[in-house]
Amino acid sequence: MDEPLIRLRKISRDFQSGEQTITVLKDVDLDIHRGEMVAIIGASGSGKSTLMNILGCLDRPTRGSYQIGGQETGALSPDDLADLRRNHFGFIFQRYNLLDELTALGNVEIPAVYAGVARSERHARAAALLGRLGLADRSEHRPSQLSGGQQQRVSIARSLMNGAQVILADEPTGALDKASSAEVLRILDELNAEGHTVIIVTHDPNVAARARRVIEISDGEILSDTTTGEAAGAVAPPAAAPRRGSALAARIDGLREAFVMALVSMNAHRLRSVLTMLGIIIGIASVVCMVALGQGSRQRVLANISGLGTNTLEIFPGTSFGDVRSGKIKTLVVGDARALEGEAYAAAVTPTVSTSSTVRYRSIEASVMVNGVGDRYFAVKGTKLKEGRFFDADSVRRLTQDVVIDENTAERLFPGGSGAIGQVILVGSVPCRVVGVAARQQSGFGSSQNLSVFLPYTTVQSRFLGDSSLRSITVRVSDEVASEVALAAVTKLLLQRHGRQDFFILNTDDIRQTLTQTTETLTLLIASIAVISLVVGGIGVMNIMLVSVVERTNEIGVRLAVGGRRRDILQQFLIEAVLISLFGGVIGVVTALSIGVAFNALSPSFSLIYSPVSIVLAFVFSMLIGLVFGFLPARNAARLDPVAALAH
Repeated sequence: MDEPLIRLRKISRDFQSGEQTITVLKDVDLDIHRGEMVAIIGASGSGKSTLMNILGCLDRPTRGSYQIGGQETGALSPDDLADLRRNHFGFIFQRYNLLDELTALGNVEIPAVYAGVARSERHARAAALLGRLGLADRSEHRPSQLSGGQQQRVSIARSLMNGAQVILADEPTGALDKASSAEVLRILDELNAEGHTVIIVTHDPNVAARARRVIEISDGEILSDTTTGEAAGAVAPPAAAPRRGSALAARIDGLREAFVMALVSMNAHRLRSVLTMLGIIIGIASVVCMVALGQGSRQRVLANISGLGTNTLEIFPGTSFGDVRSGKIKTLVVGDARALEGEAYAAAVTPTVSTSSTVRYRSIEASVMVNGVGDRYFAVKGTKLKEGRFFDADSVRRLTQDVVIDENTAERLFPGGSGAIGQVILVGSVPCRVVGVAARQQSGFGSSQNLSVFLPYTTVQSRFLGDSSLRSITVRVSDEVASEVALAAVTKLLLQRHGRQDFFILNTDDIRQTLTQTTETLTLLIASIAVISLVVGGIGVMNIMLVSVVERTNEIGVRLAVGGRRRDILQQFLIEAVLISLFGGVIGVVTALSIGVAFNALSPSFSLIYSPVSIVLAFVFSMLIGLVFGFLPARNAARLDPVAALAH
């Protein structure tokens, strides 16, 4: 006789129950040859199901030797055992163990998916197997839409998908009526006739009578091994398994199928998926909105600062603002301003002088600040016109009495705010013609209600002050030059001209940087709080995924039984976790943008400004959350014992 396909020598299986060890199988010796149809019969608790689990590589013996096709299984890794289950065994279970979210065709295809068979070929083979078993018109039905007999035939088709040499049927008729039982047994007879080795585990003598060989087991020991019919002659090999694609193609196809199965599972458990996403949605929306709030605050601060003049250096006489002698120091002169104008780092320079006076128009009078400035002052300070024009360099050279008034002064002297252009007003005792009205500027210093008028500095020096010295010089630094570099250069130039440090410089860019750094710090603080909610959402993903693993333990057992490797299970659950987090991220970003639209509509003076970088990072973080917080549940799923999972 040829070498046995299956050989067991001194196989024992122990289980721990508290402090006791229970031996379910005791030194079992058994040989099964190719093409045999064997029935293993015994009462409940006799050890027949444990024996079948060991035969199908779902379980490992505690002691003894088990060889399949001459290969010792004891030293094989979990993935090697999965290869054996996938390529050599087909399982038919009493309770069918079909996946509810898949169609009949999808259930039949699962072993071929894990085997790396091309999509088109496995579709065709699964459809052919279902057609052979009379289920061609039920291939798109889900298990809940099939009768018990039809579900068992789907299970049989699944066992044949990869051309299994050995069919292991555990109580295949236990949940069927008489007619369906007869149909299933007829199919098993046909499979045996085609060359498949069929092993039936049953407690029903009538089912066992269909086999040529009956092995009776009791209390973990073989009581009898009887051949009830003629020994099988030479048998044809089973139908060839479908062809596998290349390793790369199989890997890509496996990822695609894992992606599809993850989507199917999420769709089948929509409420659970939405609850899992909820924490991610809240976290991502919070982070994106907080970053947008920070950007909006920063832009608002910069806009306010631009009213003071952006990136400017203000040069004053004395040593500091607190210097009591600064009003008596007359060392800043027009020549200093002209010298600075020639420097490459200076985009614009304006001398300034000032005094206070009374302005009159007809019977209306008010106290104002009289500012003598250069024609570039308005560009340096970012002043905008409401109406009229600014005076020019020619006005400065000719000491004209053209005056630009601010919006507050215009409203005070000309009620209604119109008709100011061309009017003559008295500034002190000097008649001046209004040529322009400057728009109100947002300022972080002083009161926005102050009244100011602007005249050429030459006019103020000659007609108001009688002094050629300057109160200050304002330098707008070129955008290409760092303010610190310009500050050092100005200091060096004035030291050379004056011979001593009789001036001090206010760097307004320092103010801008300080305020923007403050807003960025606040944004970071608020975003950090939002990130905490994102982490909490990730923990929620992990918790619900852990619960999902428990709920789907039987499904995992089925996938392991039909040949799924640990990495296949790990991959599927990781992809599912990443997809849940990614979809949550998409919904979170959409939610954040919707909040921004609503906020900007309700608050036109302040806008949330969304950063594309923050949105991209939100997607990246959502995927990372899926990977990080989905790994533990996925690993737990991949490490489940097939027998324990199937029994769940």
